[in-house]
Amino acid sequence: MTPTTSRQRPSLSFRLSKAELVLVFITLLWGGTFLLVHNVMTVSGPMFFVGLRFAAAALFVGLVSWRSLSGLTALELKAGVLIGASIMLGYGLQTVGLQTISSSQSAFITALYVPFVPLLQWLVLGRRPGLMPSLGIGLAFAGLMLLAGPAAGSIHFSPGEIATLVSAVAIAAEIILISTYAGTVDVRRVTVVQLATASALSFMMVVPTQERLPDFSWLLALSALGLGAMSAVIQVAMNWAQKSVSPTRATLIYAGEPVWAGIVGRIAGERLPVLALLGGLLIVVAVIVSELKVRRRDVTDNLDEPAREEREAG
Repeated sequence: MTPTTSRQRPSLSFRLSKAELVLVFITLLWGGTFLLVHNVMTVSGPMFFVGLRFAAAALFVGLVSWRSLSGLTALELKAGVLIGASIMLGYGLQTVGLQTISSSQSAFITALYVPFVPLLQWLVLGRRPGLMPSLGIGLAFAGLMLLAGPAAGSIHFSPGEIATLVSAVAIAAEIILISTYAGTVDVRRVTVVQLATASALSFMMVVPTQERLPDFSWLLALSALGLGAMSAVIQVAMNWAQKSVSPTRATLIYAGEPVWAGIVGRIAGERLPVLALLGGLLIVVAVIVSELKVRRRDVTDNLDEPAREEREAG
């Protein structure tokens, strides 16, 4: 009688761990920031606000990790400056876009940074993306076309949409840089340097962009402090939670960020056309697909135990 082996079939679990619940809460916070920044743009220019926001974040993180700052190395300084420059471009251009497009639209376009990571690695580093990332890239661009609002048989991108699209590329570059230096630098020191660099570069950009300095307002001050503290908390929470949450599962949770932003925007009165909503849905699907892995089924799975042993011995 041929012995058979029993294998448990994988089952889907919808139960979230404490760390995963923390990540869900983070995506909710992220989703709400788009509408907050969109409203702040009525009292401040984009680059000044980004500089103020990251100055507050650098201050909060610096106060927590000030004891470790004395050990800063040249490599950590280089990593922090490069990552900080990417942050300035990413959040700066995103904030520029929020002057003219809705918070919901901004969130969906920004989510493109996930499929943009393998695309950027291919264009810059020559690493060809696999099947699922390639499929994610295709879905992402299809969603982008719908989100841009096709009219009269043509695709028209507004200046705000273009700025936000470029910001997604900058955020993808930030992720690649963080991955490049991960494990070789102290996270606390690099985080302070990158936040301070993003702040300084943003303030410097006020001059060439001829941005008018805003008058004092409580909306500006409280938003900058709130978002600065939020950025610090999010960074610490992500570092803690992702020690026990797999990158794929974390990305699936992060895919909810633009969804939360859309919900918050709708509550605030924003309305996207049906095609734009469909485009946003495709982008969320692209984010999820980009992180899925294809497992090849081993031929030996179809063999009984003696046949498998004979195949392995031969």
